[in-house]
Amino acid sequence: MDSKDLAQYLEATDSISKPWLLVQLRLKKLQERQSTLSEDAYANELQDIYQDLMNLGEWWRGVEHEVF
Repeated sequence: MDSKDLAQYLEATDSISKPWLLVQLRLKKLQERQSTLSEDAYANELQDIYQDLMNLGEWWRGVEHEVF
């Protein structure tokens, strides 16, 4: 599944408001562009995505039955 397919899936399932899935989309887009980026640029973008993921915290607490 490429980033376009993933984005269409997120729209079709009304998942745009789920930040953990948007992180997944960002990772997929970064993966697709990896060959065009320098190692430093790739590492910086990956670190940014990682930090955003960590900032989500334990988002799944209390909604485990809905997301797992």
